Amino acid sequence: MKFIQSNIKHLRTLKSFSQERFADELGWTRSIVGSYEEGRSEPPIDRLIELSTYFNIPIDILVKNDLRRTKNTSFIEVGNKRVLFPVTVNDMDEDLIEIVPTKASAGYLQGYADPEYIEQLQKIKLPFLPTGTHRAFPISGDSMLPVKSGSFIVAKFIDTITDVKNGRTYIILTKDDGLVYKRVYNKIEEKDSLELHSDNKLYAPYDVKTTDIMEIWEFTCCINTQEYSEEELKLSSIVNMFQELKVELKSIKGLENYDF
Repeated sequence: MKFIQSNIKHLRTLKSFSQERFADELGWTRSIVGSYEEGRSEPPIDRLIELSTYFNIPIDILVKNDLRRTKNTSFIEVGNKRVLFPVTVNDMDEDLIEIVPTKASAGYLQGYADPEYIEQLQKIKLPFLPTGTHRAFPISGDSMLPVKSGSFIVAKFIDTITDVKNGRTYIILTKDDGLVYKRVYNKIEEKDSLELHSDNKLYAPYDVKTTDIMEIWEFTCCINTQEYSEEELKLSSIVNMFQELKVELKSIKGLENYDF
C-alpha cells in the first residue's frame, strides 16, 4: 500500500490532531497510529474501512494516491463515492488547478472519474481565484462568441445541480456530447433538464436531462490565447503563459454582463 503511511499522517495533521486524539476518534490506540505512520505495520481491511468512513474518502484513494498535496480534508463526494480532489498546493503552499489540454479534451469523458487521469494533468497557479475547486477547460468552435476557439475557461466545480443560476455560463460534461460551454437555464422543475444556449444565435438551444449530466463547472474567468502563434500554444507554453499571467484575463463580472 504505497501511500497509506504518509496519507494517514497527513490527514491527521490536517485535522490538527495529536496521535492520541486521532486514536480516540477512531477507537484505536496511540501505538497503532504510530506504527502505521512510521511504516512498521499496515492497517488491515477493517481499519482501512474505518479510515474511509471517517474521512469520507474511498479506500482505493487512500491507498493509491498521494494526498500530501492537498491542504484540507474537504473532499467532494460525487455519485457512488467518486472523489473530486480539493485544491492542491505546490511546495510554496500556493493553490494549483488542473488544465485539460485541447488534444485530450475528447478523452475527459472517459477519464474524469479516474483519479490517476486527473492526477497526471498539468497544473497551474492562478492566485486571483476565489475559494473552491477549479479546473481550466479548452474552448473549440464559435458557439460562444466572443469567447473564441482556443481560449480556456477556468471554472469552479458545482456539486449540486440545483445550484445552477439562470443565464450564467457553465462547462457541462454530458454522456453524449462530452464537454460543452454554454449559457444555462434551470428547467429542472418543469422538464427535469437544463436548457443550454449558445451566445452565437446561429446555434439553437437544446435540453439536456439531468440524468445525462456528469459534471457542472461554473465560469470564473476566460483566458484568451488568440494573440499567440500555434507553436506558442503547445501545452507547455500555455502553462508558462498562465503562470506568468501573460494572458488576457476577463473578470466574471465583465463577461457575465456582456450584451449579447
